[in-house]
Amino acid sequence: MSDVLTTVTSKAQHYIDLEDRYGAHNYHPLPVVLSKGDGVFVWDVDGKKYYDFLSAYSAVNQGHCHPKILKALQEQAQKLTLTSRAFHNDVLGQYEKYITELLGYDKVLPMNTGVEGGETALKLTRKWAYRVKGVPQNQAKIIFVEGNFWGRTLAAISSSDDPSSYEGFGPYMPGYLKIPYNDLEALEKAVQDPTVAGFMVEPIQGEAGVVVPDEGYLKKAYEICKAANVLFIADEVQTGLARTGKMLCCDHEGFKPDILILGKALSGGVFPVSAVLCRDEIMLTIKPGEHGSTYGGNPLACAVAIAALEVLVDEKLSENAERLGKILRDELRAIPSKLIQKVRGKGLLNAIIISGDEDSGLAWDICLKLRDNGLLAKPTHGNKIRFAPPLVITEQQLLECVAIIKKTILSFE
Repeated sequence: MSDVLTTVTSKAQHYIDLEDRYGAHNYHPLPVVLSKGDGVFVWDVDGKKYYDFLSAYSAVNQGHCHPKILKALQEQAQKLTLTSRAFHNDVLGQYEKYITELLGYDKVLPMNTGVEGGETALKLTRKWAYRVKGVPQNQAKIIFVEGNFWGRTLAAISSSDDPSSYEGFGPYMPGYLKIPYNDLEALEKAVQDPTVAGFMVEPIQGEAGVVVPDEGYLKKAYEICKAANVLFIADEVQTGLARTGKMLCCDHEGFKPDILILGKALSGGVFPVSAVLCRDEIMLTIKPGEHGSTYGGNPLACAVAIAALEVLVDEKLSENAERLGKILRDELRAIPSKLIQKVRGKGLLNAIIISGDEDSGLAWDICLKLRDNGLLAKPTHGNKIRFAPPLVITEQQLLECVAIIKKTILSFE
């Protein structure tokens, strides 16, 4: 079945062959070559149109090539793109004021990629541990949960329990503890160690297959951390910025993390932008020269990020995600197929779990058939297919996508 479905045109194959010949083999993309995007749609090099149901792993929440974000990019690019942080620029402060007031934090530290945001959060946590909490030097520990994914730097893979992430790249970063996800008892036990400085967690585990914890888990985990003087670090790179039906996924449980990591949709998919936000007590432990980035806080990124955030607010994309997410899950659960073992998600971050062996390749074949039928999605962890369209999708478009998914799934019965 796969051999038939993976057939691509000679034009597409040309671009695939170029990547294979001259690029590193560190990805296994679906065999489709995209050349254009607009809103919820993308087109391949042969002009075929698709619904995008991955949104660049939630980086294009605002839709592809949003005109307001592109306008900000173009206008700023014609004036000033980069100064480094050796000098001030006239956009950084405006961006810092906007994002901190919008999300309710004292300070922001701007970086470029999500994994840099994660690294920044860990450095802040360790520095806070030594300067504020009083942990002996070089003894600070940070708790992670099983199934976490926040990137592929050495620090990130050191926290992973997925061999495909960490195997062959040791030695690993010390000072990490791992506990089960969605396990408050394990967290309560782990924070008794006085050298524990932080607990870093995804409010919903995206790469693991949209794993949603029990209701109340996050708030209770935050309270456990608070009681033990441990920083709660929310990795909202994928779950944040309206994706789950609130501006932040933690907003569903009504608390504000001590440290917040954002990325992906912070630029609407136009430019690499990430950010770490926290209160002064934490942020001001880092002094000049102790952390930074040549591109972090560059004027082009700042102008783009302001526009990207304004689109989320002005177009009420959180509300759209909340409403349409419920419709999507109800519709997926109504598909009469034993192949769909489970539907889970929040807002417009959702996944279906395909019945059978994780290594059977069935989820991959389903995604190839979805591609043939005009919708792009990709498996994660073998038998899980993530459905995360741009948040600008309409109800009519969503129902058209449900029809494609239903037709595709039933064709495998």
